[in-house]
Amino acid sequence: MSATAKPAATAVDILIAEDSPTQAQQLQHILGQQGYQVTVTTNGRQALEAAQRHKPTLIISDVVMPEMDGYELCRRIKADASLGDVPIILVTTLSDPQDVIRGLECRTDHFILKPYDEHHLLSRVRFVLVNREVRQTEQSGMGVEIFFNGQKHFITADRLQILNLLLSTYEAAILRNKELSLAQDDLHSLNTSLAAANEELEAFSYSVSHDLRAPLRHIMAFVELLQQDAGPSLSEPHLRHLTTISQAAKRMGHLIDDLLAFSRVGRTDLQKTEVDLDQLVQETLGEFQGATKDRNIVLDIHPLPSVWTDRSLLRLVLVNLISNAVKFTGTRAEATIEIGSVPDANGDTVIFIRDNGAGFDPRYAGKLFGVFERLHSHDEFEGTGIGLANVRRIIHRHGGRAWAEGVVDGGATFYFSLPRHDGAINGQ
Repeated sequence: MSATAKPAATAVDILIAEDSPTQAQQLQHILGQQGYQVTVTTNGRQALEAAQRHKPTLIISDVVMPEMDGYELCRRIKADASLGDVPIILVTTLSDPQDVIRGLECRTDHFILKPYDEHHLLSRVRFVLVNREVRQTEQSGMGVEIFFNGQKHFITADRLQILNLLLSTYEAAILRNKELSLAQDDLHSLNTSLAAANEELEAFSYSVSHDLRAPLRHIMAFVELLQQDAGPSLSEPHLRHLTTISQAAKRMGHLIDDLLAFSRVGRTDLQKTEVDLDQLVQETLGEFQGATKDRNIVLDIHPLPSVWTDRSLLRLVLVNLISNAVKFTGTRAEATIEIGSVPDANGDTVIFIRDNGAGFDPRYAGKLFGVFERLHSHDEFEGTGIGLANVRRIIHRHGGRAWAEGVVDGGATFYFSLPRHDGAINGQ
């Protein structure tokens, strides 16, 4: 050999144990592009047999595999006199602190955290290959007993193995913290954007709803004038058309009023005080005396606690829920409306309003509190589909939740919770 000739590069044979075909193919592609000779097996048993047939330079193994997992494969390789010096990299999520102890017990050389990128994978492979020569001069210690999580473990890994493993674990923790920090920054940015968008949407909703009132009033006024002045000369179909226009305009007026109320709920600051719920319910029921005087309605009102709440907004909640109960029991010869409270495991105050009305399909309970969501046609029961959305928004602003249970033609029960005074939060 001449003085200028270079010795032939020693081939690096990497054995992969990975039961996921997609990840195995990705590993093979990344390593193959670097000139490494790659052999792929689908579990620890196959990898052990392949290593015994042809000693690899390095083994990269997944941890969770059928037949034989990565820890057992590592243990078997390190216990084999002819293979014990082969470095092993375990690919894992490190989701359990016990994983580090298992790695030390089986004397693995390095961890790579899933999911990994190509640059990080190759840097770890090069690091392990470079340190392979240093490892050959190290001797295994006598072993040491450690206690972790209440259990005793016997570690025989040499100093360099322990150092590399702990460094790789520390590196994984740093990467995970960076990812978490970036995710938190993104979440904060998204929350800020969402809050701004919500404010703009509420302002837009308020503005549009407010501006629609004037032309709607003109429509209703001119329809009324036509009915009064030209009514006697109009045919029956024309009068029906005017009546339809008038009714549609009134429904739109109710919808605009509800939209404005919905917008105000999100823009109004909460003014919380101690509220006597018994008294507030009785006041609210008084609003329905005129509409229900010709109906047979049985009211069953249980004693109710005092709550820490915005009185005017909670009154709106009760108006909406009691109005629903009155409306959806309209077809009953004898309507029953029950109002009471039930225990809650979190110590919150839970109020319910139960009726024996039309009920609803429980499969669609989640839709009830959405804006414009209705489970009954307008011909069956009037409404704009905003009342329950208002209920949910008000209760959420108090830090509580609202939900419902029902059966088709078997009545419905609406619940809402309010935190205790010491657990109440400011409205958002």
